[in-house]
Amino acid sequence: MATLQQTPLHALHAQHGARFTEFAGYDMPVQFAGIMAEHKHTRSAASLFDVSHMGQCAILGANAQAALEALIPSRLDTLKIGQSRYTVLLNEAGGIVDDIIVTRREDGVSLVVNAGRKAAVVPYLQQYLAKDVTLVLSFDKALLALQGEQAAAVMQRLCPSALALDYMHGGEFTLAGKAVWMSRSGYTGEDGFEISAAAADAVTVASTLLAQPEVKPAGLGARDTLRLEAGLPLYGHELDETISPYEAGLAWIISKDKREKGGFLGAARLQREAKDGAARKRIGLSRPDNQLVRDSAEILLNGAVVGTITSGGISPTLGTSIALGLINSAAAGQAAYTLRYRGRETDFTPCALPFVAHKTFKRTETPDGRTLLHNRA
Repeated sequence: MATLQQTPLHALHAQHGARFTEFAGYDMPVQFAGIMAEHKHTRSAASLFDVSHMGQCAILGANAQAALEALIPSRLDTLKIGQSRYTVLLNEAGGIVDDIIVTRREDGVSLVVNAGRKAAVVPYLQQYLAKDVTLVLSFDKALLALQGEQAAAVMQRLCPSALALDYMHGGEFTLAGKAVWMSRSGYTGEDGFEISAAAADAVTVASTLLAQPEVKPAGLGARDTLRLEAGLPLYGHELDETISPYEAGLAWIISKDKREKGGFLGAARLQREAKDGAARKRIGLSRPDNQLVRDSAEILLNGAVVGTITSGGISPTLGTSIALGLINSAAAGQAAYTLRYRGRETDFTPCALPFVAHKTFKRTETPDGRTLLHNRA
């Protein structure tokens, strides 16, 4: 059996009582106090997640932006330096190779890719990127996510200048005496900050954050229940190399002019689906009790299988059963569906996403010079 990799914070997690599990080749903390407790603490206070297993890299050179735009359905030229955009890498068939966060920088663009897709994304980029740009991997760097309603209060104390960041914007800061790159973003639907640091500085940064009264450690279990409540897709569940952005409910990432002009990998499928519709669509489903369903459950309509649940669980915030599914477009729009899981059939009702409203913020300036923060939900 292959030895599992460890993040720079592995020993610190053990000191805080983490229970570990294998994930994407890493020995990762799945929970500390318990998934339910960590989930609720994130919604009411602030939690620190270790996401150092994800892949940080950069594409450098004068043509870096154009080189990446040839592989994605989104425009990057509209980004300011330090601004980020969520998008996807596409294969030739228009399927999703990975969903990524791209940040514009002075010398090119930086990317954060999923841990389980690093082994696929690196050769993909090496194959498809133009030869006049350079791919630089920084997989040894640490990445921390401070998420929750009180994350800003924590940052007000430790690094007040970071509060000037708008959602999906980042910059260089000093935190706990260490140089870090920090962005106002995350994967929970809450306000928060993602912090990239050198591996040697990770314990100092994390320990300083965990010493704050609002902050507790959280693991992959709560990260998954939080993103499910927020209606956010997870690679390997709502996204894979057969699923297009339209099927995944990500039409909003497709730039209108790129869709019309094409010229990027997989464009033909997206142009066809924009005109004729996609064969499948992602939907949200719920029922008012705690009748659990998981991914792989079948979605039935009048006894026929019309789709599959891609993620499911009990919402700690709502106390109800929630699920995401991929359904045949021809069967969409019904008032109810039957879900078959482990031999049991139960009825679920379609519902709008997200299940729990996002609490990320948009900053605006008033004519009289005041700064306002608006909930983006």
